[in-house]
Amino acid sequence: MQTPDGDRDRNNTVLIPRDGRPRAFARHNGPGFRMKLLRLSTQLHKWIALAVGIQVLFWVAGGLVMTAIPIETVRSEHHVREQTPTPLNFEGVLAPDAIAAALKLDITRAELRSTPRGTAWVLTPVKGDPVTVSAATGQAFPALDTATATQLAADAYRGDGKPTTTVLLPVAPQETAKEGPIWRVDFNDTERTTFYLSPQTGEVLTRRSAVWRFYDVFWRLHIMDLENGKDFNHPLIIGVTFLTFTIVITGFILLWIRLARDLAVWRARRRDRTG
Repeated sequence: MQTPDGDRDRNNTVLIPRDGRPRAFARHNGPGFRMKLLRLSTQLHKWIALAVGIQVLFWVAGGLVMTAIPIETVRSEHHVREQTPTPLNFEGVLAPDAIAAALKLDITRAELRSTPRGTAWVLTPVKGDPVTVSAATGQAFPALDTATATQLAADAYRGDGKPTTTVLLPVAPQETAKEGPIWRVDFNDTERTTFYLSPQTGEVLTRRSAVWRFYDVFWRLHIMDLENGKDFNHPLIIGVTFLTFTIVITGFILLWIRLARDLAVWRARRRDRTG
């Protein structure tokens, strides 16, 4: 049957208008549904994409940073001097139960290990934080001074940098993920490497650098935890991820409608040429 819009087949599908520009695609069993689905998908796709688009950009940018920078570089592993393993010196080592009794500690674990300041016991009490003491004396190690902390950091460092600043911080910075006092030693290399040392044993507890801090910014944006940079299971990221999933689904719906319409137009033109 002919209409002002063009030719239709028996299923009431618009084939091709007389002016050569298709205006509609519909079947007798669902023109309204298709149009409603198209309008709904378009609106959802547009507005949700506008709402979460910036976060999607952060996800992509964060993924790029994480894949472009080797994690070994982020952790400053190339600035760690290789240490030759040395056997534990058991000579003069006090028994952990004797030390625990003297300190009035009920311990659940005792770990003996070598440190830059000598063999140490790390005693884990039933309640409270682990206690580190000299295995030879059963007492806490003497307080580190600035010169000793600087030398221990330099001995553990590999690279062209030299120690520039050494300071005992009363509270460990958030970037260390540690608690309590900690020594900070800065080096003047291109990455502005920082070593954080234990005030008891002089061990390097963690390393940070400008590369790590740059990486950390994108990590926090990636997991949407700007405060702590640890939690990637919180409601905000779950909700935004669900909305992003909605964008993908509506995008596939729009693609399906577009492909179906283009296929119908192609068939109509082919039928018109052969008819």
